[in-house]
Amino acid sequence: MQGCRVQGQEVPANMVGELPDSAALLERPQALRERMAADGFIYLKGVLDKALVAAARQEVFEHLVAVGEVAEPASAGIATGASRRDELIADRGKFWQSVSEGPRLRALSHGDALHGIMANLLGAPARPQDYMFLRAGTAGRATGLHFDYPFFTRAHDQVCTVWLPIGDVPVCDGPLVVVEGSHHFRDLIDPMIGFDVARDTTRKATLAQDALSLARERGTRLLTRNFEAGDVVVFGMYILHGSLENHSPVGRVRLSCDVRWQPADLPMDERYFGAHPGGTTGAGYAELVGAKPLTQEWHVR
Repeated sequence: MQGCRVQGQEVPANMVGELPDSAALLERPQALRERMAADGFIYLKGVLDKALVAAARQEVFEHLVAVGEVAEPASAGIATGASRRDELIADRGKFWQSVSEGPRLRALSHGDALHGIMANLLGAPARPQDYMFLRAGTAGRATGLHFDYPFFTRAHDQVCTVWLPIGDVPVCDGPLVVVEGSHHFRDLIDPMIGFDVARDTTRKATLAQDALSLARERGTRLLTRNFEAGDVVVFGMYILHGSLENHSPVGRVRLSCDVRWQPADLPMDERYFGAHPGGTTGAGYAELVGAKPLTQEWHVR
């Protein structure tokens, strides 16, 4: 797979692989769970309605057109390199919450299709967190490697991340990347147990090592693919992931979101539920990278 880039370096072909498609297992829930346990993730190709994805994409990018950060037509998602967000918007957090709670976006991210998929995977009625991580990544941006454990396991670790590309996301646009076999990296996982990123601010949740050098050192691969509208990736709290670098030749914004799901009968982490969720740190949607203008420097997570 050509075009995968990490910190300006092309990932060699022998170090990258395609996420295998598990969509055929949706009618066999036990087999789906076994695949999740074995691989640490599942990729489901084309399981969501493309019309829902297109509507969500249009809705989000219309907001960014309105603040001068994305050019018309909105659906193309081409960054302008400029921003009037701080000129036009008084509160970044409230603005990003309004974008993240758009009805067309929520019909995709919290809709019936995903409820059914997650109930099959979890073996019980499933509940999504209300708080959403909506990500709009411009050229040059990437998310460093991390586990989700330090962010979302305060109540329990029976939490899954659902990652959705909101539109087609080829590898040159910087999609999700998973480190193959990293749910078995006990030397990294064991010291992390009990770590809560909001309570222990002396530690960093993102690894200092980049994805390419880590994969080379451990003799493993980086798994990703050219994602299409309707695709879904689900993974647990104990697998390393991040994103490739967006080096879109046309300046396209990588648009995606991730929402955490859990069995509905388990305790809820109050930070991520309700009409005004505080988020990881208590700052609400203002804490998210997405609340910053697209022209502003981007730090991981």
